Amino acid sequence: MRAGRAVLRVAAGIRWYVTSLMGDNAYATYLAHHRRTHPDAQPLSERQFWRQRMDDQDRNPGARCC
Repeated sequence: MRAGRAVLRVAAGIRWYVTSLMGDNAYATYLAHHRRTHPDAQPLSERQFWRQRMDDQDRNPGARCC
């Protein structure tokens, strides 16, 4: 039982790391930040968020492979 919990905890940590690294949780992070800092303002929809993020990356490519 104890080993099972440890395995689940490790798996959750790996999942968190991979999703953070790939940016999969960027919208959730944005929403949490928006709620804290601008509680009265309407947040971007997920579609608007990703469109804006892609436009920002196109304007400022920085260091990336593709």
